[in-house]
Amino acid sequence: MIRLATVFSGIGAPEQALKQLKQDFEIVFACDNGERELKLSYEEILEKTAGMTNDERNSFVNEMYRKTYRKNNVKKSYFANYPIDDERWYEDIRFIDGSNYCGKVDILVGGSPCQSFSTYGKKQGFEDTRGTLFFHYANLIKEIRPKVFVYENVIGLKTHNNGNTWKRIKEIFDELDYDIYDAELNACDYGLPQIRKRIFVVGFDNRLDVKNFNFPKAKKLKKKASNYLSKKVKLEYYLGQKGFEWVTTPEKHQGRSRVNKDVIGCQTANQQFNWTGDFRLETPTDEMRADPNIYIGTYEGKECVARKMTPQECLRLMGFKNFKIVVTDKQAYRQSGNSIAVPVLKALFKEILKHVTFD
Repeated sequence: MIRLATVFSGIGAPEQALKQLKQDFEIVFACDNGERELKLSYEEILEKTAGMTNDERNSFVNEMYRKTYRKNNVKKSYFANYPIDDERWYEDIRFIDGSNYCGKVDILVGGSPCQSFSTYGKKQGFEDTRGTLFFHYANLIKEIRPKVFVYENVIGLKTHNNGNTWKRIKEIFDELDYDIYDAELNACDYGLPQIRKRIFVVGFDNRLDVKNFNFPKAKKLKKKASNYLSKKVKLEYYLGQKGFEWVTTPEKHQGRSRVNKDVIGCQTANQQFNWTGDFRLETPTDEMRADPNIYIGTYEGKECVARKMTPQECLRLMGFKNFKIVVTDKQAYRQSGNSIAVPVLKALFKEILKHVTFD
């Protein structure tokens, strides 16, 4: 049984990966603020909650999020798909007391937004990042002491702030008494027809003495994006004239749209809206011809219609299976685009399990 904890949890790619591997696991806790922001700063909240217990502080923070009057759509999706309750859910990583979970977590997974990382100060060490979301992730590792941690982020992190951000992150990981390994992995190298390159850092508690960890080897891609598509979708996903002309005209979309690719581009939070991302061209049916909202045009000399990929198709192309969608399409697209590619995590967990035993 693997005791799993995640932060910046999103819609639970690590949970999906373990489920698909048929690996027994329990969720110790998960955390995501659902892209909501509080008006008070971290320091102001600490000042207002001085003298409170950690539970009281978290109740205060939860109430602040409630008063934003914005729903946590990520939490809604997560709760619909995984066995968890409110006691194991946190709205804000900054207020998790990791000492409560010391020795109770086997794998901790997360990936902080690099935009939150300020390169201020002179020490270039752990204390120098205090107040950033990355600091809170690293501090949880320090307090919880999981057997293994996995950190994921965009490859642009390596060049962020002229490379100083990545340099600082590696310095901080080195201070945690873990054996650290990092690599760039692409989803299309692990069975998923999507170009999605990400940095992965795996840390093993140095008491485990893991000295020969290897990242999973790339394998030949056998499936095309079309293998993940539905045979029939609702007419509402088909585009009108402006959308059709946009996605089929390079001079207009300037690389922001792609059609009928065997390997799709990297899914993003804003995919499918403003005609951005991957789209499909199909032969029009009589039903489509009868719908005045659907434009029938020509592309490369052939009559066709254009459509968005559906949220469920986007989830399949991230490696999710049997995932319940309980939010609007716009939110589902964002959640899919913000997630981690499940097959990459599956391959990564398989390699981790070769080196670590979980009771």
